[in-house]
Amino acid sequence: MEEGLGQNSVPPHGPIDKSKILDIKPLRSLIPIYSMSSQAPPAGQYPSGFSPFFPFGAPQQTPTGVTTRGAATPAPLRAYKNPLGAGDSSSTMNGFNGQDTSGKKKRGSPSRHTKSSVNKPKKSQEPPADLSGLVGISPAQREDGSREVVNIVLMAYDALRRRLCQLEEAKELSSGSIKRADLKACNTLMTRGIRTNMRKRIGAVPGIEIGDIFYFRMELCIVGLHAPSMGGIDALHIRGEFEEETLAVCIVSSGEYDDDAEDSDVIIYTGQGGNFFMNKDKHTTDQKLQRGNLALDRSSRQHNEVRVIRGMRDGVNPNNKIYVYDGLYKIQDSWIEKAKGGGGVFKYKLVRIPGQSSAFAVWKSIQKWKSGSPSRTGLILADLSNGAEGIPVSLVNEVNNVKAPTFFNYFHSLRHPKSFSLMQPSHGCTCIKACVPGDLNCSCIRRNEGDFPYTGNGILVSRKPLVHECGPTCQCFPNCKNRVSQTGLKHPMEVFRTKDRGWGLRSLDPIRAGTFICEYAGEVVDRGKVSQLVKEGDEYVFDTTRIYDQFKWNYEPRLLEEIGSNDSTEDYAMPYPLIITAKNIGNVARFMNHSCSPNVFWQPVVYEENNQSYLHVAFFALRHIPPMTELTYDYGLAQSDHAEGSSAAKGRKKCLCGSSKCRGSFG
Repeated sequence: MEEGLGQNSVPPHGPIDKSKILDIKPLRSLIPIYSMSSQAPPAGQYPSGFSPFFPFGAPQQTPTGVTTRGAATPAPLRAYKNPLGAGDSSSTMNGFNGQDTSGKKKRGSPSRHTKSSVNKPKKSQEPPADLSGLVGISPAQREDGSREVVNIVLMAYDALRRRLCQLEEAKELSSGSIKRADLKACNTLMTRGIRTNMRKRIGAVPGIEIGDIFYFRMELCIVGLHAPSMGGIDALHIRGEFEEETLAVCIVSSGEYDDDAEDSDVIIYTGQGGNFFMNKDKHTTDQKLQRGNLALDRSSRQHNEVRVIRGMRDGVNPNNKIYVYDGLYKIQDSWIEKAKGGGGVFKYKLVRIPGQSSAFAVWKSIQKWKSGSPSRTGLILADLSNGAEGIPVSLVNEVNNVKAPTFFNYFHSLRHPKSFSLMQPSHGCTCIKACVPGDLNCSCIRRNEGDFPYTGNGILVSRKPLVHECGPTCQCFPNCKNRVSQTGLKHPMEVFRTKDRGWGLRSLDPIRAGTFICEYAGEVVDRGKVSQLVKEGDEYVFDTTRIYDQFKWNYEPRLLEEIGSNDSTEDYAMPYPLIITAKNIGNVARFMNHSCSPNVFWQPVVYEENNQSYLHVAFFALRHIPPMTELTYDYGLAQSDHAEGSSAAKGRKKCLCGSSKCRGSFG
């Protein structure tokens, strides 16, 4: 460290005068210059199938090549290379993080040897076309986003990532294997201009709400929440009249370092560097007051707001992380302490700004409820399904004294379903064990236009006119991945009392985009009975003939140069009108309320039994849904009311969804 703390030294015993360490300014000749190009030369190794990218190019607030008064011309950071090869300071445009192909976060450890590519001929390629207009993003929205734009970008990213996973699992990629579809999808969108909030800023990011969740670090990059693709510290370079200042604007705390992050309002954050090969708590050398550590030190003096993202263990896949945006913090204190490995590390105490909505605190409460201590406030029933579901469905009311919804019989599927004959009769697939993606000998895969409809972890890839699942007459195992909607709930649900819309439905777990939620269960009725049900006040009718707002959820084929292939429509192809009432018989789907900006959509699913196909309505997550967020879908409008164009049509109800796109009524 500076002032007597060398690279291999340890902090002396007793009190330390921080002013001798934290007050030192870096030499002007060592101020890094960042290339304005978004495709700067890579420093580390990258997985095959995609080119390296630099999410935000260079900081726009700091012009390069400008010399301050009385100072030497700054030298590029890459001029000071690590003897081991590409150092930790050149992997991203910030220089605050390292990067490797494992996808694990680094805060400044050096990368391994890389083979030189100086003498390799470069292929001349035309710059990629700007396809941002395909998903509805203008140049201005790339600089500064909104909630709608953020959702569009995230859906475009996840749709492309799912498609890449589908191709990888089917081994259809002509350019070779892609082991990291998340990186490939982000690189593709970045180079095509499909991103938002490119302008760096201190404080809140337009369109990002506290509590939002992200399943990939790349998602943080493309919406402008956190620029480094791997590093934990994001910084902004501000050029003053006489000097340049670096401030921390965002940190990610995900457990890779020895952070104390159990408190919902306070984080003790460990600085970067000195932790070789991702050995947690093995800081063998002193951290240095540079890059991210310097930015955090400056922010502790300026008291600027710092965005905090917490990495949580994914309950579905413990090897993965879910990143939760926990709002704005300020650095209250900083110090140096000795790590277990003998090196000195910087510690920063960040305190959450009061008055913000809860995020990480909600996750902590859920953990306590699941452990049974303390008991859930307002709990009425531990399992509303009475064992009909494999996962309990709790009933909770924290609003008023209503003890239960109107009586109904819990049933997890359809009663009295209608069957229809297939255009090409079949007795189900003859696959051994489980259906394999890419196997066109499987009759069920052929019915899905040759694509396996789900990824290996059961995520729906694309909306289809019909999704054909394996059924009881198929010879594949019951745990075949093509039976997603037949295996019941995937997450613990909670039926809860809303303030103004009766009962609602939410999940205790985070739900990933494309995840199956539940089927709409109930009794199938004839079309002629609908008007009678409406007159009787039946509020639990699902009608596939209603008019629903159009939306795009699938990926854009032109992003993968798949023009003319796999560009299937997202319009449903119903073999017959399906009308379901869940008034007397139903499941948790009957409690989902309407929203004009829903987070759930429905998809028709068919599977075969005794050479007859049966149609079902399955609900999937439209986007990532944080825990304890109400699940909603679009109820649509009756065709007769839509034709009349009257907002006060008979049977239509006033909408209370609160969305900026609220139509005012539904039904």
